[in-house]
Amino acid sequence: MPIFANLGVNQVMTHPIIKDGKYQYVSLGDGAPIVILHGLMGGLSNFQGVMDYFPEKGYRVIVPELPIYDMPLLKTTVKSFAVYVDEFLRHLNLKDVILVGNSLGGHIALLETKMDPEIVKGLVITGSSGLYESAMGDGYPKRGDYEFIKKKAEEVFYDPAVATKEIVDEVFATVNNRVKLVKTLAIAKSAIRHNMSKDLPLMKTPTCIIWGRNDGVTPPNVADEFNALLPDSDLFWIEKCGHAPMMEHPDTFNTLLENWLVARGF
Repeated sequence: MPIFANLGVNQVMTHPIIKDGKYQYVSLGDGAPIVILHGLMGGLSNFQGVMDYFPEKGYRVIVPELPIYDMPLLKTTVKSFAVYVDEFLRHLNLKDVILVGNSLGGHIALLETKMDPEIVKGLVITGSSGLYESAMGDGYPKRGDYEFIKKKAEEVFYDPAVATKEIVDEVFATVNNRVKLVKTLAIAKSAIRHNMSKDLPLMKTPTCIIWGRNDGVTPPNVADEFNALLPDSDLFWIEKCGHAPMMEHPDTFNTLLENWLVARGF
């Protein structure tokens, strides 16, 4: 999981955040629950388009804040985050969940589905880790080099303009925070260790794979491999799109997801 794999931590949120014990999340609408998991450097606002669209279509959209930097270092792992998500779903007494994850969030969604398939009715992954992690390029992030960070952030997207100054500033601040950097690298190593190629053929949950045709973080062949290994999966491509389709092409992403949900009877 490259450090730059999913960006946009503090973009403007237009929905109130619910604080419920140790959980913080957005909950919108009523109906079948769609639970969204953001990525390593991602945030709730990465899925703004989904949050605006699906409540109007009769779904309840729930987006928890994942405790990316709040876990003790030894528990800063993909498995710990999956356990956290499982506890969150049970805390809200959710059933027949549609679990949606981007990048690290996709990996967490896959592991949660493996751990607790009775809760997850359908799985949606986009730019997910779990099978392949591209190298970090020049090794450890150059903490003081803003232009290097800017270049790496832009490479996440097909259109580099999507990597706004706000996004680059947030990533720059993260990699220059020693504690966050250490935990980010711990998560990256955990994602590489937790390869799921042997688990996927045993997972029967209907899965929607939405992938950017120009994803340079988890390249197109990764989507093909997910599709080949997951027994009940459908693969959809978005052209001129990088690692975060729901950010670069939110309308197309929503249309593909809605059509799949309808076709599957969700």
